[in-house]
Amino acid sequence: MTPASASSAPVADVAAELAATLVAVGPRVASIAAAIAVGLFFANLAVEFGAIRRIGALAAPLARAANLPTAVGTAILATTASPTAGYGMLAEFREDGVLDDRATLVAVTINTVFGFVQHIFTFYAPVLIPILGLRVGLLYVGARAAVALAVTLTGVLAGALFLPERNVRHAADAESTDSTAGERAVDTPDESDGDAGRGERVRDSLGSTWAKLRDILPRLAVVYTLVVLLTRNVDLTAVASQAGADPLAAAVGLPAAAVPVIAVFAVDTTSGALAIAPLVPGVFTPEQAVATMLVGGVVSFAVSTFKRSIPFQYGIWGAEFGSKVIAVNVAGKVVFIAVALAILL
Repeated sequence: MTPASASSAPVADVAAELAATLVAVGPRVASIAAAIAVGLFFANLAVEFGAIRRIGALAAPLARAANLPTAVGTAILATTASPTAGYGMLAEFREDGVLDDRATLVAVTINTVFGFVQHIFTFYAPVLIPILGLRVGLLYVGARAAVALAVTLTGVLAGALFLPERNVRHAADAESTDSTAGERAVDTPDESDGDAGRGERVRDSLGSTWAKLRDILPRLAVVYTLVVLLTRNVDLTAVASQAGADPLAAAVGLPAAAVPVIAVFAVDTTSGALAIAPLVPGVFTPEQAVATMLVGGVVSFAVSTFKRSIPFQYGIWGAEFGSKVIAVNVAGKVVFIAVALAILL
């Protein structure tokens, strides 16, 4: 064998393996892409026709149960469509003296599950569940929903127990303080707009779906292919063990291979889901996969706090109270994620 032919052999082997991998992952990537496309379209359609607003109507009874003015329910309703609008309304209530600091923190806590509802329609149902598969996807989204609901109910309980009249102003002017702002923040469909309006919303849904697909599909194909190549050629458990990941993984009862997945998930949720999906079943059980993603979510809080939460919350509340809002948000989620991990593992 000549040197030239010897050097070309590894290249041919790599090309052959890549071709075989593309053939293997092609149908899976195509089926995930189709599911994402359908899910995104119907999710966008639901948003266009006001599904989020109807779910947000549950906010007012929770506000009353927490001894908060009914108008606060309007702010929470706005959060289901726009967190910026919802938090902005709460900040205005605080500035106007409708809520003091303690009542505002209770309202922020109650906000949690309604902010999560928005992500169900825009990300979890149309994107994450198709990537993870029905069982793992529903288990993960259910766990995150349970965490968000637990945080919200904790806020309601705290308000019922610790918010006397002096923390809020229930007068008529409080109830009317920008009471229509939430409805302005939510794109409420006009029931009388007829076929033309409905057709426009369908077109808007298709446009939103295509824009999101263009962002997701290249990453889906690349990450899924790389993960399959990696798992075919590398023992992730052995690599993680050599890197000293065993103690960390063992502390939460996860395989050592969870550590690199957590690292990816902490940086980007979609990429993390794409990384772990081919490893279930096999390297991970469904419960271990969900636990791994939950731990990745906890790690991502540190990343997102510096990238998004601090600029956003400080911009709305100022540094002092914004820090309290961030602390309450993170602490509530971390505590109940820890409970979810204990149940899963």
